[in-house]
Amino acid sequence: MASTTRADGTAERWAELWGARPHGWAAIEEQQLPTYEEAIERIGVSPGQLVLDLGCGSGVFLRAAADRGARVFGFDAAESLLEIARARVPDADLRRGDLQFLPYEDDRFDLVTGFNSFFFAASMTASLREAGRVAKPGATVLIQVWGRPERCDLSAMLDAISKLRPERDAPASPPLSKPGVLEGIATEAGLSPRTAFDFSYAIEYPDEEVLADRMLSAGGVVEAVRESREDAVRSAIVESLTAYRLEDGSYRLENEWHYLVTTAR
Repeated sequence: MASTTRADGTAERWAELWGARPHGWAAIEEQQLPTYEEAIERIGVSPGQLVLDLGCGSGVFLRAAADRGARVFGFDAAESLLEIARARVPDADLRRGDLQFLPYEDDRFDLVTGFNSFFFAASMTASLREAGRVAKPGATVLIQVWGRPERCDLSAMLDAISKLRPERDAPASPPLSKPGVLEGIATEAGLSPRTAFDFSYAIEYPDEEVLADRMLSAGGVVEAVRESREDAVRSAIVESLTAYRLEDGSYRLENEWHYLVTTAR
């Protein structure tokens, strides 16, 4: 598929980073299946529905929606992740591009979702506006972001990795999980917030090597590796998560996800 990326988007940058270690990230997505199933339980997915997942990655949510009879469509910046999604969900319509410039007609989808994806756009407001444009009037647009930092065990690692990444000029902003913040962005984008909820889930890793290998596949961590040495980043990952190491050498990380259910106008 031809990319819809434009000069003012961020797809090329993120495609390179998130697509660098696709199989590692696909394994993480598989571990996050309960976070997708929680969304499905809350909003429902029905046979025959046209469902679009923005930032679909390796297609774990798409597989879950397809198994419930939906006609699924996926959109992502990273071609290497889409290749895995094609194998996972052969009947899905998958396209590559930028979240701010979707290649779909107006008022098409019964459900549009974005799991930890919309904030990677150059403008989150613009990406949500596009999600609302392609959703049918009255359709659900589901937005998922990280939960409260103090409820996310991965916060320690993210803080450590941020010190190894390139410095970027960006204004300070409150966490998207803070009450009212996500609602304000969604409203500005033309969506009507309905309800918000949080979901916590623990992911386990059998040992230090698997933990580090999986974390090294995240886009921000890949960027840190390119700025620093991989061994330095690997050490930072392990050291920052020492508190979550169990007696048998495995790791258990509990994180919170924050969801906002909105309606397209």
